Amino acid sequence: MSALPTSISPTERRPIRELPDELISQIAAGEVVERPASVVRELLDNALDAGAGQITVRLASGGVRLISVEDDGLGIPREELTVALRRHATSKIASLNDLETVGTMGFRGEALAAINAIAELSILSRFAGSEGAFALDGRTGELRPVARSTGTTVEVRELFFATPARRKFLKTDATELAHCIEAVRRHALARPEVGFSVWHDGKLVEQWRAATTREQRLADALSDDFVAQSVAVEREGGPVRVIGRAGIPDAARSRGDQQFFYVNGRFVRDKVLSHAVRSAYEDVLHGQRQPIYALYLEIDPARVDVNVHPTKIEVRFRDGREVHQAVRHAIEDALAAPRAGDAVAAPGAPQPFFKQAPLPSNASWAQPAINFTARERGAGDFEAMWPRRSEQLAHAAEPTASHLWPSVSAVPTTFPAPAGLPVDADTAPLATEEEAWPLGRALAQLQGIYILAENSQGLVIVDMHAAHERIVYERLKTQLDGAAIASQPLLIPATFAATPQEVATAEACAEVLPTLGLEITPFSARTLAVRAVPGTLADGDPVELARSVLAELGQHDASTVVQRAQNELLSTMACHGAVRANRKLTIDEMNALLRQMEATERSDQCNHGRPTWRQLSVRELDSLFMRGR
Repeated sequence: MSALPTSISPTERRPIRELPDELISQIAAGEVVERPASVVRELLDNALDAGAGQITVRLASGGVRLISVEDDGLGIPREELTVALRRHATSKIASLNDLETVGTMGFRGEALAAINAIAELSILSRFAGSEGAFALDGRTGELRPVARSTGTTVEVRELFFATPARRKFLKTDATELAHCIEAVRRHALARPEVGFSVWHDGKLVEQWRAATTREQRLADALSDDFVAQSVAVEREGGPVRVIGRAGIPDAARSRGDQQFFYVNGRFVRDKVLSHAVRSAYEDVLHGQRQPIYALYLEIDPARVDVNVHPTKIEVRFRDGREVHQAVRHAIEDALAAPRAGDAVAAPGAPQPFFKQAPLPSNASWAQPAINFTARERGAGDFEAMWPRRSEQLAHAAEPTASHLWPSVSAVPTTFPAPAGLPVDADTAPLATEEEAWPLGRALAQLQGIYILAENSQGLVIVDMHAAHERIVYERLKTQLDGAAIASQPLLIPATFAATPQEVATAEACAEVLPTLGLEITPFSARTLAVRAVPGTLADGDPVELARSVLAELGQHDASTVVQRAQNELLSTMACHGAVRANRKLTIDEMNALLRQMEATERSDQCNHGRPTWRQLSVRELDSLFMRGR
C-alpha cells in the first residue's frame, strides 16, 4: 500500500531539475489556471510534498489580489529557487518509471511556471539546515536574502493581470473565496496530521488543527453530524484497501456536495468509483438522493495512472473491475448491519417505564427455535402467527418465475427467540441497558400501520409493512446468494450486429455469462447470437439485455443490469408477502417483528429506501409538551 510521507529529511530529498524532453512528452501537459482555487490547490500540493506539518493560506479579494501559502516543510535550497520557476522542473520524478509510480501530490513541474506567467509571483524559502532564507522575484529573477524560519512561502499577487480577459470570467469575491476554502478542505480531509488555517482580508475564516484520528478531522472539517450519521468503512482485499466513512441512507442529500473520494491521498472524481458507490447504495437509497461519504482508497501506485488530466483530479486504474468490486463490497458490508443497536441509550439516559428480561449468556440467533408458551412464542417467530400468502405469490410469479424463484413459503421462517421473555411485564426482572432490546418492547398498534414500542431512550415508531418487507426480501436474497441464475433457452436465437468491443467482451466473459443466465456466442465475425436469457426476463428484449450486460461487463466484474432485475423481482415478491396495513397484530406479534428487525441486515430501510423506524427520545417528547419550561 502507498503512504504519503509526513516529513522528509534533507538527505531523502531530490533536487529540483528540468525534465528531459522524452519524459516531458509523456506528461499530460497543459496546466491551466482557471481561478484562484486552482492556484491554491497546486501550492498546497507542493507544501504537502515538502513534508509540511502546518500550512497557512492568506487570501485577499477572494484570492484575486493575493494568495499566500506558507508552510513549515523542508524548504528549497538557494541554488534551486530559480530552477523551480522553469517549465517542467521538479524534484518529484526523474524517469519514466517514476512517472508510472507517482507517490507525490505534484509531479509535472508546471504549476509555478504557469502561475508566474499570469501573475506576480515570489518565493521565500529557507532550506532545512541552511544559515539563511532567500526570496526570489518571479518577474525580475532577483534573489535576495530575507528572514524566515525553515519552510517556504509562495505569494501570488494580482492574478490574471497579464491576461485581463480571464479576470472577467471570475465570480464575486465571496464565491471565489468559497472555492478556495473548498480546495483547502479537500486537502485537509486527506491529511489529518497536518494543521490548516485560512485567512481572508486579515480575518481567520477557517482553521483545522492537526488531528490524531481521521474521524476527528472529518468532524472538524465537515461536521459532527457527518460522523454521527455515517458508519465506518474498512475492507482490504488483494492490492486494494478501502477505509473511511459512508453516510447512512437517512443522511442522503439532494446534492452530492459531501462526497469525497481519495486515491492514495489525492482527491479524485472517477466514474468507476462513483458507479461503485452508487451500486452499493442502490438497495437502500430512496429516489435520486445523493449519499454522503469520505472514502480513502489505498493501492499500489503502479496500478493507477494519475497522469491523465492537467488538473490531476482524474485517474485511470489498471484493473477497474478489481477496484469497483472492492469499493462496492466495502460500502455494502458497512451498511448491512442494522443500526437498531445505536438506539440503546448511554448510561444516565432516561429510563423506560418497564424493563424486559435479560437475554441468557448463551443466547444465539443461530440456535434452534426454543419452545415457548403460546404467549411467549410470538416474540421469536412473527411469520408463524399470521396466514401466509404463499399461494398468492406462487400464482403471481407464474409462468415465468414460479419455477425459478422461491416463493415466500420456501424461505425458512423459524426464527429463534431470545429466551426469558416475561409473560407479565409488571413482574419482569429488570435488565441493564446493555442487555435491553434495541428496538424495545411493543406497546400498541396505531391505525393498523405503525407499531409503537418503548426502549431505553424513549419511543420507537415502526412502519410494520415496510419493516417486514425488508425482512422477507433479505431472506429471499440470502437463499439465492451464490447460485447461478436459471436460464431460458430461446427457440430462435436472437442475432445482432455487434461492435468489436462487444464481441471481445463476449469472448472474454464466456465463463461469467452462464452464471448470469445468459448464453451469448459469436455468430460471425461481427455478429453475436443470444441463445439463452434469464428465465425471469424471458419476455424482455434479448438483444437490448445482451447489449446492456456486455456494456456493464466491459467495465465491471458482474452485471448490475441482471442483478438489478433480479432484486426488483425479489422486492416485488417480498412486498406481496409482507404483512399488510390495517392488519391487527397482537403484542406478541409486534415484539416478534421487532426482534427480527434487530437481526436482519439493512432493516433500517425498506426495499425502496424509505426508513422503517424512527426514534423519539424522552427529551424530544418533553419538548412537545413543554415539560421543564
